[in-house]
Amino acid sequence: MIGRLRGEVADKQPPEVLLEVGGVGYEVQMPMSSFYNLPEIGQQATIYTHFVVREDAQLLFGFGSKSERALFRQLIKTNGVGPKLGLAILSGMTAEQFVRCVNLDDVTSLTKLPGIGKKTAERLLIEMRDKLKDWSGDETQDFELTAPNKDIQAPELDAKTDAISALEALGYKHAQAKQAVSKIAQADMSSETLIREALKSMM
Repeated sequence: MIGRLRGEVADKQPPEVLLEVGGVGYEVQMPMSSFYNLPEIGQQATIYTHFVVREDAQLLFGFGSKSERALFRQLIKTNGVGPKLGLAILSGMTAEQFVRCVNLDDVTSLTKLPGIGKKTAERLLIEMRDKLKDWSGDETQDFELTAPNKDIQAPELDAKTDAISALEALGYKHAQAKQAVSKIAQADMSSETLIREALKSMM
């Protein structure tokens, strides 16, 4: 089990980061809530991970805090919720917002997330209620460098393409992702800003 990685951020293509540890590059998929807080390329980061082994793949999922990883692990224990859907949930809302949805039986907010219909939302609320009864998650990211990301801005067209691709990777349909990005796109916006604002607009 790979529980934590500490190394240099070699590349970032949301929702995936390439972390170089001892000369080995680990491809780690992250919810956007953690991805936004990654340090710049070339700097060090510590990521808490969850390792998934399938017949056709070995996947690493990364998180900026232990509490977010703990919530992800509870999510994927729910019937019908796999790692990809768990990633989409924690990209569309923070762990704190998800816990609030559960406490308030907020089906509507959950069904706005990709891949979650009314039945899945209701199942999530029922199964997660007891698991989150004493939840006291700390939303503080545990990256060594948590300053706002200041990557060099990509050309607008590339930023839009990257943002749409990231949203599709999180489960949104191409037309839905393209519409959301086009609606909020402005000159000089980075792909990460586009993704963040597009996710907000769809919620």
